[in-house]
Amino acid sequence: MPFVIGIVFILLYAILVYYIGWTGWGWMKNRMSTEPSKKFKFLYILTLAIVATSFILGKLTENVILHLIGAYWMALFYLLVILLPLAHVSVWLLRLTRLPHHHIEKGTSSVLLLVLFSLVAYGSYNTYSPTLQTYDIHIDKGNRPQQLKVVLVSDMHFGLLSGIDHAQRMVNEINMLQPDIVMIPGDIIDDDIRPYLRQGIDKIMTQIQAPYGVYASLGNHDKHNGPMAEVIQTLEKSGMHVLYDETLAVNENIQLIGRKDRSERNRATLASLLEGVDTEKTTILLDHQPYELDVAQKLGIDLVLSGHTHHGQVYPGNFITERLFENDWGYLQKEQLHSIVSCGFGFWGPPLRLGSRSEIVQIHLTMGTPKTSSLP
Repeated sequence: MPFVIGIVFILLYAILVYYIGWTGWGWMKNRMSTEPSKKFKFLYILTLAIVATSFILGKLTENVILHLIGAYWMALFYLLVILLPLAHVSVWLLRLTRLPHHHIEKGTSSVLLLVLFSLVAYGSYNTYSPTLQTYDIHIDKGNRPQQLKVVLVSDMHFGLLSGIDHAQRMVNEINMLQPDIVMIPGDIIDDDIRPYLRQGIDKIMTQIQAPYGVYASLGNHDKHNGPMAEVIQTLEKSGMHVLYDETLAVNENIQLIGRKDRSERNRATLASLLEGVDTEKTTILLDHQPYELDVAQKLGIDLVLSGHTHHGQVYPGNFITERLFENDWGYLQKEQLHSIVSCGFGFWGPPLRLGSRSEIVQIHLTMGTPKTSSLP
C-alpha cells in the first residue's frame, strides 16, 4: 500500500510539474520574436527537470546549492499550483472582451510574476523575522505564590537553511527576555545532526541564559542515521537537558515531564510516566505533537507545551491543522489543564510562511494561592 501511494504521489507531482512547465513555455514563446530552437527547448526541459528534483537531490548529496534551489522551488511550486489555474481562468474571461489576445497573455503573466515574487518575499520575511507571543497563566497549586518567566521555542529545524544566523537571532532574543527557564518541545534539528554541528549551532545554543536551565523533548525530525543516543548527547552538549520519556524535578514546586515523540513505537504511556510524580505540585509536560490533551487533563497535568503544527506554515495549511489538532496554535484551557502550542521558530521545506509567522513564546507563569487573612 505505501508503494502504491508513493507511485500515485510521484505521478501527480510529475503532472503538476508538466503543467507548470507547459504554461511557462507557452508564455515564454509569446515574448520571443522568433521560434525557439530545439536546443533551447531541450535546455528548458533539462533545467526544469533538475529544479523539480533539486530538493531530493540536495538531501541525497548534501549539496548546499541544490538544497537552496530545491527549498525555493518547493515554495514556487506550491504557489504556482494555486495561482496558475487562477491566471488561466483570468485569461479565458478576458478573451471574452475586446482586448488584444497577445496583450492579455503578456499582462496576465506579468501580474502573476509580480504576485508570485511578492508572496515569496513576504513569506521569507515572516520566516526570518520572529514575533513574540505572550501568555499569562495561573496554576492554583501551592500555598506560597510564585512567579516564573518561561520562554518556549520549538521547531527550529536547524540545518542548511535554518542556519547559524537564525540560531544566533533566536538566542539573542531569548536572552533579552531574561527567562527563568527555557522549554524546547522538539524538532530542534532537521533530520540530520551534521549540519547542526558543522555550522557551530551547538556552540550558539550554549549561550542561552536561564537560571533554571534549558529543557527539551524530541520531535519527529530529531533523528539521523545513527542511534538516538548520539542526537541526545549532542544536544545535551549544547546546553540542553533532554527528557526522553523522563521526569525531573526543576525545584521543590515544579515537576517536568518530557515525552518521546508520538512517531516512536516504544513511547511510554503518559500514565506510566506519571507513576511516582506528585501531581499536587505544578506539573509541566513537554510533548512535541499536541495530541491526547484530554488524557493529560484527566491525569492532572497543569501545562502542556507543544509545537509540530507550524500552524500550517503556508496558507491554507492552517485549515488542515485546525482539523487535526484540538489546539493547533496558541492557547487552550481544559479545566485545570493549560495547553500552549507554538507555530515554531523555523520551518520545514521551503523557507516560506504565509498565514503564519516565526515566533518565540513568553509565558508569565504564576503558581500558588495567596493566603487570605481573616479579621479578628
